[in-house]
Amino acid sequence: MLINILSNAVKFTDAPGSIQLTVERTAVFENQSTLRFIIRDTGIGMDQEFIPRIFDAFSQEDSSNENRYGSTGLGMAITKRIVEMMNGTISVKSEKGVGTEFTVVVTLKNSERQDETHENSIEPGKIHVLVVDDEEYAAEHARTVLNDAGIRADICLSGKEALHMLEIQHTKQEPYNLVLMDWKMPEMDGLETAERIRKNYGKETVGIMLTAYNWYDVLDKALEAGIDSFLTKPLFASKVISEFERIARHNNLDLFREKKRADLNGRRILLAEDIEMNAEIMMDVLEMEGMETDHAKNGRIVVDMFENSRPGMYSAILMDIRMPEMDGLEATQAIRALDRPDAKTIPIIALTANAFDEDVQRSLQYGMNAHLTKPVEPEHLFKTLGELIWETENPDNR
Repeated sequence: MLINILSNAVKFTDAPGSIQLTVERTAVFENQSTLRFIIRDTGIGMDQEFIPRIFDAFSQEDSSNENRYGSTGLGMAITKRIVEMMNGTISVKSEKGVGTEFTVVVTLKNSERQDETHENSIEPGKIHVLVVDDEEYAAEHARTVLNDAGIRADICLSGKEALHMLEIQHTKQEPYNLVLMDWKMPEMDGLETAERIRKNYGKETVGIMLTAYNWYDVLDKALEAGIDSFLTKPLFASKVISEFERIARHNNLDLFREKKRADLNGRRILLAEDIEMNAEIMMDVLEMEGMETDHAKNGRIVVDMFENSRPGMYSAILMDIRMPEMDGLEATQAIRALDRPDAKTIPIIALTANAFDEDVQRSLQYGMNAHLTKPVEPEHLFKTLGELIWETENPDNR
């Protein structure tokens, strides 16, 4: 039944048209489910007068010798018979030159087969994907497919833009777990992009190459560049999830495992915040985890306090961006330039209401390690502090 309807949709839809198949479970009773199949195309459509006769045997709207679609006219009659054998219904809506929509509703017994599960089974909602494809339509289609499956997905149209977005998410402490990238792209192709991603984000991101071509030709180079696997277009969400799980099992990866964190109890934090109420709130939050806080009311004061402290006294600096006399960016730059052993390594975290990507990028350029947006969730703040402090104290075990 589905093959007949979809074959007709393909036959009567010329490029650059589209065909959509939607399956919905509309009701459940005991061991049965009612399913609704909707097949929608943007093809040539039909006149309203012909629609009542579409399910008649040997019926064609254009039965002349010039009919270029070449059909016997039996397909829809057989389809209707199959639907009736399942005690279902089939209906059609169509408009000439606009397209056609078939709706089939059937009630079937539920399958007794259970989904296979394993230790590295991954919930779609936990995966954050970046799709890289210079063809905007293909990228948008991939995002739609993934979003429909409950997978968060962003898109970009070049390798250069992909590296920028990866850097932004890494700084926000919300990295992409998976990058799906097209092979053939201008300027920076999929192989060069993959090589850069592996170098900078290899421990937090899996790379899968998407291609409509024969990927055997580029297999060796791709593996060398850091590609973990290949998927052929068009993209299916189930394939993405199963391949992602396979890579995780094969490489013994757990990309969702909590990173190692330093114990925050007893740590001393330097807080730069010009608004007294905000400072008091943040100091109360830090105290929840046993941390002690020294408060600086502007950027110039925070630089002086750090410069006059003994090395290692502060485990991290929380830096507001907008402050009088010297803002957080200038203060960070000044701290990084100091001639003392911990000036280059102490974690400096931006706390700001500025959430745009260019703000995150600016924080990175001035020497900050992370960029958190106000109001900050305490658990996210503790996680970021713990991970960055641990990495600073264990540089060889990152």
